[in-house]
Amino acid sequence: MTGVIGKLEAEIEVKSNADKFWNAIRDFATIFPKASPSVYKSIQIIQGDGKAPGSVFKTTLGEGYELVKTVTERIEDVDDAKRIIIYSVVDGELLKYLKSYKGYISVTPKGNDNGSIVKWSCEYEKASQEAPEPIFIKEFATNVFPKVDHYLLSA
Repeated sequence: MTGVIGKLEAEIEVKSNADKFWNAIRDFATIFPKASPSVYKSIQIIQGDGKAPGSVFKTTLGEGYELVKTVTERIEDVDDAKRIIIYSVVDGELLKYLKSYKGYISVTPKGNDNGSIVKWSCEYEKASQEAPEPIFIKEFATNVFPKVDHYLLSA
């Protein structure tokens, strides 16, 4: 029997221009723990350079994240010209709830150098019917991007 397949999406408006925000996404292992130290205890690159497809990184979350303490992700594809990154979860507690997870992030300029639109989405297959909907992942994404934006604007 296959699990329940679902999709979540969010769109976040940020003040940083698209190139600046995209560069932060590409350098997430350095930027995200600085921008949101309470969320990201550490991000460790395990394989690759942390930017190219095939790179694998392990994220350890801060206090208050009881369901998921660590997550290991792999970059599946990157298009710097279109500012799109695709990644998947390959290890960690998230896989107790999800059989598969693929995330997508894109950064698009708003025009007139007036900030950017960050689109985040994920496709997942739940490990079982009883597994909770992974709404907390969407909440996580929508909370962290504004913190990264704030960090970039104040840096």
